[in-house]
Amino acid sequence: MKPGSGTLIINIMSEGKAETYEGVYQCTARNERGAAISNNIIVRPSRSPLWTKEKLKPIILPSGQSLILSCRPPIGLPPAIIFWMDNSFQRLPQNERVSQGLNGDLYFSNVLPEDTRDDYICYARFNHTQTIQQKQPISLKVILAKSNRERPPTFLTPEGNASNKEELRGNVLSLECIAEGLPTPLIYWIKEDGILPINRTFYRNFQKTLQIIQVSEADSGNYQCIAKNALGAIHHTISVTVKAAPYWIMAPQNLVLSPGEDGALICRANGNPKPRISWLSNGVPIEIVPDDPSRKINGDTIIFSNVQERSSAVYQCNASNEYGYLLGNAFVNVLAEPPRILTSADTLYQVIANRPALLDCAFFGSPLPTIEWFKGTKGSALREDIYVFHENGTLEIPVAQKDSTGTYTCVARNKLGMAKNEVHLEIKEPTRIIKQPEYAVVQRGSTVSFECKVKHDHTLILTVIWLKDNGELPSDGRFTIDKDHLEVADVSDSDGGTYTCVANTTLDSVSASAVLSVVAPTPTPAPIYDVPNPPFDLELTDQLDKSVQLSWTPGDDNNSPITKFIIEYEDAMHEAGLWHYQAEVPGTQTTAQLKLSPYVNYSFRVMAENSLGRSLPSETSEQYFTKAAEPDKNPMIVEGLGSEPDNLVITWQPLNGFESNGPGLQYKVSWRQKDGDDEWTSVVVANVSKYIVSGTPTFVPYLIKVQALNDVGFAPEPAVVMGHSGEDLPMVAPGNVHVNVVNSTLAEVHWDPVPLKSVRGHLQGYRIYYWKSQSSSKRNRRHIEKKILTFQGSKTHGMLPGLEPFSHYTLHVRVVNGKGEGPASPTRVFHTPEGVPSAPSSLKIINPTLDSLTLEWDPPSHPNGILTEYTLKYQPINSTHELGPLVDLKIPANKTRWTLKNLNFSTRYKFYFYAQTSAGSGSQITEEAVTIMDEGKMVNPRISKLTVAAAETYANISWEYERPEHVNFYVEYGVVGTMASRQVDIATQGWFIGLMCAVALLILILLIVCFIRRNKGGKYPVKEKEDAHADPEIQPMKEDDGTFGEYSDAEDHKPLKKGSRTPSDRTVKKEDSDDSLVDYGEGVNGQFNEDGSFIGQYSGKKEKEPAEGNESSEAPSPVNAMNSFV
Repeated sequence: MKPGSGTLIINIMSEGKAETYEGVYQCTARNERGAAISNNIIVRPSRSPLWTKEKLKPIILPSGQSLILSCRPPIGLPPAIIFWMDNSFQRLPQNERVSQGLNGDLYFSNVLPEDTRDDYICYARFNHTQTIQQKQPISLKVILAKSNRERPPTFLTPEGNASNKEELRGNVLSLECIAEGLPTPLIYWIKEDGILPINRTFYRNFQKTLQIIQVSEADSGNYQCIAKNALGAIHHTISVTVKAAPYWIMAPQNLVLSPGEDGALICRANGNPKPRISWLSNGVPIEIVPDDPSRKINGDTIIFSNVQERSSAVYQCNASNEYGYLLGNAFVNVLAEPPRILTSADTLYQVIANRPALLDCAFFGSPLPTIEWFKGTKGSALREDIYVFHENGTLEIPVAQKDSTGTYTCVARNKLGMAKNEVHLEIKEPTRIIKQPEYAVVQRGSTVSFECKVKHDHTLILTVIWLKDNGELPSDGRFTIDKDHLEVADVSDSDGGTYTCVANTTLDSVSASAVLSVVAPTPTPAPIYDVPNPPFDLELTDQLDKSVQLSWTPGDDNNSPITKFIIEYEDAMHEAGLWHYQAEVPGTQTTAQLKLSPYVNYSFRVMAENSLGRSLPSETSEQYFTKAAEPDKNPMIVEGLGSEPDNLVITWQPLNGFESNGPGLQYKVSWRQKDGDDEWTSVVVANVSKYIVSGTPTFVPYLIKVQALNDVGFAPEPAVVMGHSGEDLPMVAPGNVHVNVVNSTLAEVHWDPVPLKSVRGHLQGYRIYYWKSQSSSKRNRRHIEKKILTFQGSKTHGMLPGLEPFSHYTLHVRVVNGKGEGPASPTRVFHTPEGVPSAPSSLKIINPTLDSLTLEWDPPSHPNGILTEYTLKYQPINSTHELGPLVDLKIPANKTRWTLKNLNFSTRYKFYFYAQTSAGSGSQITEEAVTIMDEGKMVNPRISKLTVAAAETYANISWEYERPEHVNFYVEYGVVGTMASRQVDIATQGWFIGLMCAVALLILILLIVCFIRRNKGGKYPVKEKEDAHADPEIQPMKEDDGTFGEYSDAEDHKPLKKGSRTPSDRTVKKEDSDDSLVDYGEGVNGQFNEDGSFIGQYSGKKEKEPAEGNESSEAPSPVNAMNSFV
């Protein structure tokens, strides 16, 4: 045995033959606590026997036949490796037709003349003895057959249609099928009722051998090999059964117990067939060792109860079947030891800020001590929400900050005592390169300088080294390092490359690189200005959980300096193909420290920008998948509202995939009544943004919070919001409703508020329903129209505007919440007082005579009370539009017609008419009318100086006129000649003259009849201006209804369109009139006779439809010509 160990050394070279030591060995290690044993170790000498001598006859075959050349090597230990070669030790070529089987034989699916040779030699190589044995050469002669009959495949191996194969779990399963046939068949493999495992399946020997590595019980089943050629196919089924030597499910583990404690040793193994479990104690079968009352064996488990120190022992578990066995040792140590801390006292730990800090506290004790950590001399025990406590006693500070500096105390306790140890933690500032070397392009022979300015913790020793292409700088005097700079003089082509500044301290290391490009000095061409070329050579370094450093090489700036670089990222997991803005840095930088989010599959690209624009994006960087972390934010817009009286609907704005920080995003929804003592009720949901809590009381305030979590952990504690369960309709109607009538159109309503508890929801206000009361007869004819006014909040009064005077109204009040309205209050009835009436509905002036006018009217549509009387005021208007004295007349309220007598003849009057109630006078209506002219005093008008100026398409007619004033002008015209181009002048024909005379006579008779009928009344086409005629007492009440046509003396140069009002200069111009003839006359369209003449009457344009009888007494003279227009 080797001194100081349990190793047994057998030196066969000096100690005799190897066969002497053949056998089974087992090692036993023993002390006063027990004995452990090893597995059985079998020692066997290797063997490489020779082939038996045999005489092999030459083989002669016709071409096309199949052939098997047997090898049958001697049985050695370990088995030999077989291969076929010739006398020149060259391997014989193999293919689909000729191949070596697993048993070492050489198979020919069909032989060819070129297979003829005398040196088919099978070799057996025994690796352990490093020897090769050779079989006698085999001679083969293939005779070319006259005709080779093709044949379908048959199997050379295995034989028959089916065979069986067993293999042990974990080994390589090798299945072989070799077929003969002409032409050479091909082999295919399938698994019946299954799929061949993709990553564990391999085809060897030209697909004649199927291999499955790491075979398991699931690979059992029927495998089918198929041999196929042009004449047919044949298959063979191999039934595979995977057996298994025993393997551990749970190996026995060492057990340390203190006196009086309980424990168990578990030994579980599996195999095929199922292994048998047996126990040994200190290497002796447990059945024959002394009985221990604290020990009970139950199959694969030993149960210990109330152990004592004498129960210490080493137990062996043996699991065995026909294919092998397992042996596991487990030490049951019954020990009573107070805690001991194995970490050295006052150990100093130095950690860079924002990195994890691990403080060791190795301990031992029985029973197993509990570990607590304290900070400072009087600090309280550290909690798990900030720190991580490992089972081995180590304290982890995930992100060490400056305030983490201090003394930490580790305390180990068990029932036998306590031990403690102090360690110290110092947090150091990280080393940073605050000025990085920059990319440079220099000409050959010039000097270049790289700057690398470093900031570090002053308590640490800093060393800065420069590298070129990740190797040492050339030992050349041209390279000078001076404090923060590296300078290279007389630059040559070989100096091009990547220069890296590496800053090291005892705790951390940072680096930054820049590329030097060397170019030949060439004549400066005319500069080409363009946007930069895209950056290239993107590289990710300093890859941390939440940050990474991205560096790149700028592209050509195309003679316009790069002002900045824009960095974008793609999240291939959540939003593939969509690029987002990440950061931007000045154009002098070629690196950027990027902040990252957890659980994102980042890719980056960079764009350069100069004064001419932005470059194309660079090639995409390598992907960087950040580790998952717990969410760092909770859902926003958390609300709690009820959709029904007995539920609470909690809604929130869910986090997006980028904010989830990890897989398995879920939400912990918690709620409890605000005013109760209930604990929080919580539920965890996923893929939703709403949760409904059922069975809640109606409209109760709840405290709600929604916390995000994923597979890593929880987000920070969420904020608590308040919500309410569902509302129900209010239960109580407002009371003490009373109405104060302010005036005829306004009333004020008062009510008492309802108790807040009876609202059963958010009080939105009070709603007043009011309607005008109607008689039973009206109610039957028309639906009652109710009006609604809502008063927000907790108001207890409101105004009802727009009421109708002198009306009965009914109202009631309801309280309103988010669910709807409560019951109605008792109805209240109120009455509005009288108001002033509206204007009379109409006013007509009829039957004018020399000294009287008759007025007819309709009462006001809205009397707004009881009419007491009508007031009529009127005054004359002279020819200069001056108003005469005003006459005031009271008319009983029951009248709708009144005749005014003793008026002046041929005089225009203006009337003002309005109704009255006890509340006052209403709006007025106005009208104008003219008494007719006294025939005895008529004065014929005189027209003189009539002139006509004719043009091609129109004529200007002018005249002078003397009184009377109120007259109409009629212009008559006719055709007096014919076109020169006509061959016959129809106007000179006798029959035409006779016809025209008859027509003229008929028209004359009609005109006389019209004159007689129109003589009953006159119509004056005069429109006075309202301001000149207004009653000074009622001027603000101006109405347009009584306006008549206006007579104008102003110049009006308008085209002549079938008729025109005549201007004061007595001129009628066709092209200067814009008044259509349809607007004048007796309300009918103008008409033309067959000869083109126009028949009509000019009476002035109507502003308003006049009352019947208010027409001018003027009419055309019977002696006028037959053609006339107005």
